[in-house]
Amino acid sequence: MTKDELKKYNGENGMPVYVAYKGKVYDVSDSGMWVGGDHMGEHTAGADLTDEIEDAPHDDRMLEKFKVVGDLEE
Repeated sequence: MTKDELKKYNGENGMPVYVAYKGKVYDVSDSGMWVGGDHMGEHTAGADLTDEIEDAPHDDRMLEKFKVVGDLEE
């Protein structure tokens, strides 16, 4: 998946909520923390969050409970 394709999965207009981290794309649609594609007013869906997760109050293991739906092309 390209970054432009990823942008479409922003949780708006019925689209699922996808985020990328270290080259993997995750479907976080079922998370109550991603309402309407927004995460706590800090992050938006449809984006590569690799750099942003480093500053999050949780680590990347949080993503392990979500399905990987693809790889992010560089």
